[in-house]
Amino acid sequence: MSSNESNKYFDLHTSGIGYLNRIREVTPEKGTPFLSVTISALHGSVDDVHYAHFECPVSGKKAQQVVRQLTPAVEGKLKVLVGFTLSDLSAESFIHKHGDKAGQTGVGLKARLLRIWWAKVDGQPFFKEQESAA
Repeated sequence: MSSNESNKYFDLHTSGIGYLNRIREVTPEKGTPFLSVTISALHGSVDDVHYAHFECPVSGKKAQQVVRQLTPAVEGKLKVLVGFTLSDLSAESFIHKHGDKAGQTGVGLKARLLRIWWAKVDGQPFFKEQESAA
């Protein structure tokens, strides 16, 4: 649980490993523009990997810096694998508008990207968060 002087919150954090995709600046009609990404998180057996796709505004300051540094690699279609922490997971239903699933209901997962612990580009180390002295 986290708190400040007047409010207390129950934090729900999700950690995982996944591929970074679709880095973009989102400019809402009302509100402040923000950095957003899609993370294709890996789960299941290493012999039969499954993916969960998360649409994420990038909230953490350090995460924003790392994502901006990784943008050229993602835009260059390189494989960018990251260790991450998400917060405020939610699901949102939608209707597919195109393709084989047109007219069917789908579910999108959303969360805030708080932290990137490490990143690899095409299997090569790119970033690793430094351990902080406690």
